[in-house]
Amino acid sequence: MQTRLLLFPVLICHWLAGIVYGQLPKPPKAVVATLKSDVLAEARWAMQQEPITVTAQTSPRSAGGKHDFFSEGDYWWPDSANPQGPYVQRDGMTNPDNFVAHRQAMIRFSRVVGALASAYVITRDETYVRQAFRHLNAWFVDPATRMNPSLLYTQAIKGRATGRGIGIIDTIHLMEVAQGLRVMETAQSSDKRSAAAVRQWFADYLIWLTTHPYGKDEMNAKNNHGTCWVMQVAAFAKLTKNDSLLAVCRNRYTTVLLPDQMAADGSFPLELRRTKPYGYSLFNLDAMTMICQILSTKTDNLWTYQTADGRGIRKGISYLVPFVQNKADWPLKPDVMYWNDWPVAHPFLVFGAVAFDQPAWLATWQKLEHRPQVEEVLRNLPIRNPIIWL
Repeated sequence: MQTRLLLFPVLICHWLAGIVYGQLPKPPKAVVATLKSDVLAEARWAMQQEPITVTAQTSPRSAGGKHDFFSEGDYWWPDSANPQGPYVQRDGMTNPDNFVAHRQAMIRFSRVVGALASAYVITRDETYVRQAFRHLNAWFVDPATRMNPSLLYTQAIKGRATGRGIGIIDTIHLMEVAQGLRVMETAQSSDKRSAAAVRQWFADYLIWLTTHPYGKDEMNAKNNHGTCWVMQVAAFAKLTKNDSLLAVCRNRYTTVLLPDQMAADGSFPLELRRTKPYGYSLFNLDAMTMICQILSTKTDNLWTYQTADGRGIRKGISYLVPFVQNKADWPLKPDVMYWNDWPVAHPFLVFGAVAFDQPAWLATWQKLEHRPQVEEVLRNLPIRNPIIWL
């Protein structure tokens, strides 16, 4: 561990130099050394997986067709006073009887492509690329199994809504799919025709995200949902080389997300008001950190951007790190669910460590769980493969 941390400043210099001069540098060695065994183990699992898309299972409660992604509002339950009537809300309490098969399939898809892409970056073994394209083709190209590039039927509520804009947060798990394609598409085994079709799918999805009322509602959400809209659009626009949308995302981060969501001390008041303030704060900080990672350029560095009163991503990370290092110091009540399952190896720790030359943050990240198994944690940790982003 000590050797890794002594080398860290040198690695930072090389990594930042790559960013400035537009190269695609290798991930810092300390990050690869920490993750390599886990990545290769996960890739061995991914090599054995057959594609499973939204067409594999449907719900009778979905108003869409078999190619439409469907999910249900997490915190909505049958009304005990009217069991056949519209569902009622229990904030923070997940209904275990909800339809989650599509969400699970998408998380699995993200795990598969993220693991294969990471293993390819480490080994340059083309077999990982060929397996990844089997899954990419099934989800985005094959007419029999592809998913429609829209989310009309997500976060539905029985008796109240066939779909809602807040369901757009479900596709944060396509981010590592998009990034995985970016790092693999130059490989010799890359299927160029399929890669073009996948990019077109994401281009179509971006049109829907930015023009449909659901997408506009999510863009204007005041809390982590608005953050995740920007994060997703940034990732997909990067894949499709949509410079105008990348500019929109940078503008929303600097003029909307930071000013409206971050307090002077670096906390997120809108997340702190929730029944799961710890988990939501971690989640929102991860998302803001990824926005900086995806969108920073040599002429527009979001890592160093601050509002006039000094709010920026470094302040947000500095606020939460002590509560990750010692959760007992958390000043609020424990989250109503999943309190014991957080924290894990959060993206804000590793990317923040690299961006700001903070070996202590890296050491904290290295000691935490890198392959969580709890479904709720996986759902709220869309970035699990930092190697493909560095």
